[in-house]
Amino acid sequence: MKVDRLVSIIMILLDKKRIGAQELADMFEVSPRTIYRDIDAINMAGVPVCSISGVGGGFEIMKKYKIDKKVFSTADLSAILMGLSSLSDMMRGDELVNALAKVRSFIPADRAKDVELKANQVLIDVSPWMGNRNIQPYLEIIKTALEENRLLSFEYIDRYGNRTIRTTEPYQLVLKGSHWYFQGYCLKRNDFRLFKLSRTMNLKIQEGFFIPREYQKPQLEFADILESMQIKIKIRIHQSVMDRVLDYCTYDHFLPDGEEYYIVSFPFIENEYHYNILMSFGDKCECLEPLHIREAIKHRIHDIAMIYEKKETE
Repeated sequence: MKVDRLVSIIMILLDKKRIGAQELADMFEVSPRTIYRDIDAINMAGVPVCSISGVGGGFEIMKKYKIDKKVFSTADLSAILMGLSSLSDMMRGDELVNALAKVRSFIPADRAKDVELKANQVLIDVSPWMGNRNIQPYLEIIKTALEENRLLSFEYIDRYGNRTIRTTEPYQLVLKGSHWYFQGYCLKRNDFRLFKLSRTMNLKIQEGFFIPREYQKPQLEFADILESMQIKIKIRIHQSVMDRVLDYCTYDHFLPDGEEYYIVSFPFIENEYHYNILMSFGDKCECLEPLHIREAIKHRIHDIAMIYEKKETE
């Protein structure tokens, strides 16, 4: 990921008086052009890095702005370690290992124990319990394409099962709600698109490079829109699925109903996704009201039963 490389570059500039673009590029296995973009990003973040041309030239942090290692508090260093450690669980690579090593070497000896303790207080593990085995290698492919401005080709399957061949300029990796996506400019649609990695097949880096265009960030926050679409339905659930129902609403929506059941005011949108959520609770959940949603679920149960009845009579 770019953030760990930026942190590592800052650490190197703090320890070295001056370092060249090619040396940094070789160190992080990226192009000098990528290093120049990283330096621009560091400058925009408020760390003034100047470029010295000629023999012996390179990048250095302006002397009067030279940062003392003590500028990073225990909380700062703990947060950096926590973030890099979490990424390394899913996105393995020498650059993450090197970044972690550099950050740890930046910790004063008298604060090392306290920093490690605080960094271990929060564990973020983004790797899945099980699922698509292509996700991790695809992340590495996309990461390389992002760093080198390379086109990606792949087969994409939409939610209806339609398969298309895409060629895309990648711009951003996104982890949203435990699912990985990447945002890119699709040459087939001539527009920016957000692609879900689990629907992606045969992902490959293409020859040649592309010139980045003005980037449009994906719309990822739909809380206000979804809330305006939601209604409250009343469901009766068995206590055995309570932990799963709590993924969608808080405990103050639960009202005990006998020793083993609860009546829940459940947030619901009338679409296939939310009907499938209710169906996933099986016989441990009953929709009580409104009646039209209860009837819709009955029809779905009937349709499922008919599938199995057809198989038995064939």
